[in-house]
Amino acid sequence: MRVGVTAALTDLSMPVDELARAVEARGYDSLYLPEHTHLPVALATPPALVKGVHLDDYKRTVDPFVSLAAAAAVTDRILLGTGIALVAQHDPIVLAKQIATLDLLSGGRFVLGMGYGWNRDEAADHGVDFTQRRAVAREKILCMQALWSEDEAEFHGVHVSLPPSFSWPKPVQQPRVRTLVGGGAGPSLFAAIAEYADGWMPIGGAGIGAALDALLRAFTEAGRDPATLEVVPFGTVPDEGKLAHYASLGCTEVVLRVPSGPGDEMLRVLDDYTRFLPG
Repeated sequence: MRVGVTAALTDLSMPVDELARAVEARGYDSLYLPEHTHLPVALATPPALVKGVHLDDYKRTVDPFVSLAAAAAVTDRILLGTGIALVAQHDPIVLAKQIATLDLLSGGRFVLGMGYGWNRDEAADHGVDFTQRRAVAREKILCMQALWSEDEAEFHGVHVSLPPSFSWPKPVQQPRVRTLVGGGAGPSLFAAIAEYADGWMPIGGAGIGAALDALLRAFTEAGRDPATLEVVPFGTVPDEGKLAHYASLGCTEVVLRVPSGPGDEMLRVLDDYTRFLPG
């Protein structure tokens, strides 16, 4: 089981290039960064704060795609992913090119951790109908996958339409970059994973054991090979028992939450968490 880290980096925290070098030097397998374009002042729903994540992290979050490009330039081995990207809020043609370029520059190390979002106000500012965000995200993902894999890409849906188009570069990973979907267990989420993704990214990791059979069944019924399914508990606050449990379930990777802050504070956590790396 791979072990990676995630942190809600801001303009006031440890710079991403320094963090990426530190993550790779200590033997971790991956670095994931979250996405929030902005935090509306008049929120209908308050931020979903969890341990180690603060309100200012939502206000000041750096762009994950630009940041991961900087991380790619100073690393050679670690996977570089979003955790999570709010795909419904993006133009799929632009995002497809950004991701393809990042995957090319990193030598095929990009991971698209995607989700549907919880912040109605943020989605509304991007022109996204919150009740349709899953359907919008699905069509944008399928459009991007066409752009990544087809010389003359074309996609037509309810929310997205792309006439026959050329778009290069193509990502190193084919027919799509590794894609993980975050969200709570349930038939609709598992159907989405089986249709257009490579695995599940449950936030925190609770409830995996009870849900795994249903996910494997959805994957198999969609004609996918269950041996290729990835399960990646994300944003986990680690302890030995928890990680051993995930490994026993067949999780392919676990991503540990590192609180954002000054470099010395983040390095102390990274050093402490090395005890969870496989021998």
